[in-house]
Amino acid sequence: MKSSAHQGLTYADAGVDIDAGAAMVERIKPLVRATRRPGADAEIGGFGGIFDLKAAGFRDPVLVAANDGVGTKVKIAVESGIYDTIGVDLVAMCVNDIVVQGAEPLFFLDYFATGRLDPAIGAEIVAGVARGCRESGCALIGGETAEMPGLYSGDDFDLAGFAVGAAERGTLLPRAGLKAGDVVIGLPSSGVHSNGFSLVRRIVALSGLAWDAPAPFAQDRSLAQALLEPTRLYVKPLLATLKASDGVLALAHVTGGGFPENLPRVLPDDVAVELNLDAFAPPPVFAWLARTGGVSEREMLRAFNCGFGMVVFAAAASARDVVAALTAQGLAPVEIGRLAPRVGERVVSHGRLKL
Repeated sequence: MKSSAHQGLTYADAGVDIDAGAAMVERIKPLVRATRRPGADAEIGGFGGIFDLKAAGFRDPVLVAANDGVGTKVKIAVESGIYDTIGVDLVAMCVNDIVVQGAEPLFFLDYFATGRLDPAIGAEIVAGVARGCRESGCALIGGETAEMPGLYSGDDFDLAGFAVGAAERGTLLPRAGLKAGDVVIGLPSSGVHSNGFSLVRRIVALSGLAWDAPAPFAQDRSLAQALLEPTRLYVKPLLATLKASDGVLALAHVTGGGFPENLPRVLPDDVAVELNLDAFAPPPVFAWLARTGGVSEREMLRAFNCGFGMVVFAAAASARDVVAALTAQGLAPVEIGRLAPRVGERVVSHGRLKL
């Protein structure tokens, strides 16, 4: 009898199922079409996505691009079998970075890599991507699915996202004029968002809890469901706020590195942030992580958003109007600090986190 090699190997013999890839594309086409917006028809299948800036209403646009992933949060999705929210995280991590520049996200592309493609799982993940795109007003105009046996084992996968937005020339953030006395406003997060999950997973391992165990910090949800709560999308309410008030001078997305790393990125060198930690009311998940892992307050502020996933810097004279505009958009803003002359560190904390 001849070996399979003598009979002629196929791509499927090497672990790549072209038919599964084609089946997934057919599954996701309706999801993609649902993200149509002016400037993009959101059809997939071509070699490149097309976007018409003029049709989107821009006259003299500056493009803003961002890319990101969701880190080891994907391991919780894999190990729990919950795939319907991780795509929202992927979009949020990219478009939240774009809106902090004062730009409107226009279109999105995703990259999904796995060792073995299951079209149903792939479509569930892309459904989350499409949901994130719809909720942030950008079109899903393309992507790539890569089946790579030998590089990813078992059901492991990884995600990357790429977003492009635009703003009219002269309207980008941060604006000039940030100075001591300006107000620092926190916008509540939906939970851990998509940073710090290597530490989260280590703490879960220390706790001995299974992913399907009841979450100690969330009623009627499993531990996996609670930790997979998707990253909050701030795009539409922030864009509306920027139109309603000219008092917003800068925005900062609180991601990896937490407050000490992200807030200074939009500030001039001569000012520092004085955070009032007594104004923070971290959701219960953060208290559980700190207590179970013995994580210090300083480390919590470096690793996690501690309840505020976005920070708004407002001119002191306009702070009340900015808070009113944010509140009108349902964002529940909280004043968490002020800018001060810089003496040493860029971010200085007063008070204590309620952990």
